[in-house]
Amino acid sequence: MVNGKPDWLPPLVQFSEYSGNWESYLEALYAWFKRDFIDSKPVFQGKRLGLKRYPLSQGKEATFWHMTSEGSDEENRIPDFRRCERIRWPRPVIENDSDPAVKLWRNQRGREHRICLWLVQENYLVILADRGGYILPWTAYLVEKPHQQRKLEKEFEEYRQRNP
Repeated sequence: MVNGKPDWLPPLVQFSEYSGNWESYLEALYAWFKRDFIDSKPVFQGKRLGLKRYPLSQGKEATFWHMTSEGSDEENRIPDFRRCERIRWPRPVIENDSDPAVKLWRNQRGREHRICLWLVQENYLVILADRGGYILPWTAYLVEKPHQQRKLEKEFEEYRQRNP
């Protein structure tokens, strides 16, 4: 642990490091994402990680946009700089799921089976979709609102009570 952060957590990718040039920043973010989820073959608890590729936008997979922007309309998602600067975090959180700093539980959203990985001290949540034979990284974001944090804590505790 360094300053309360796990040693395995990479530094943020700051917009200011790219002289405020959005296109350069976006390409750098995508390069990190591509390295972590396309060029290599990550695994979660023995299952391979796939990607939600479609809809492609600007030649980039849907999962990338879910990790760097927000909004329910796939065509009009808005960049979220807090998500963007943490683009290097999803894979290490996934790979360190057994670290006590990460709270892990499963839930269901509609017919989807989801896996939640919450790095509590950073209020960072990674959501995976369990598709049976493989896992899809779905989204990742900061949980900034106290009521959302309380909801996640309650969900985690209820899961833990059902699955000791």
